[in-house]
Amino acid sequence: MSRAVLSLGSNLGDRLHHLRCAVAGFGDAVRVVSGVYETPPWGDTDQPAYLNAVLLAEDPDAAPYDWLERARSAERAAGRERDPARRFGPRTLDVDVIAVWGANDEPVLSDSAELTLPHPRAHLRAFVLRPWIDIQPYGRLPGHGWLTDLLTTGPAAEDALDVRPRPDLTLESTA
Repeated sequence: MSRAVLSLGSNLGDRLHHLRCAVAGFGDAVRVVSGVYETPPWGDTDQPAYLNAVLLAEDPDAAPYDWLERARSAERAAGRERDPARRFGPRTLDVDVIAVWGANDEPVLSDSAELTLPHPRAHLRAFVLRPWIDIQPYGRLPGHGWLTDLLTTGPAAEDALDVRPRPDLTLESTA
């Protein structure tokens, strides 16, 4: 069994539609999806606000690079264009593989050029931690600790107040 936590973000075009399509793209593998949050941009601050969410997916046949390919496929479907000059620039859709667990619920560790697991900056990002807590209140980021501790006392605590819930938006519809 392979289980993955993936972070979704969009700040260009129909942001909610992009998130919904990403969730739909993971199909039957999706186990649970967080609420939607609006956040200021991270890194390059001269861009529109993001909508963010996190999903938990399971697939007995998926390897870590399969999750990465599914993430990239969702981005391509949303018309994502990668600009290496603007690493943290605006995007129709960003899907990051945050963490993967394999057999016996062991976290998968990877330090390749294409896929670093767990995600090397997840512990710094309130826009990842807060939605993840929605779906796993007692969750842990491998190598970093409890999500609640990271959000309240870790480096992400400073940005936690900027992660605003959007209860008027849901990812249930995949139109």
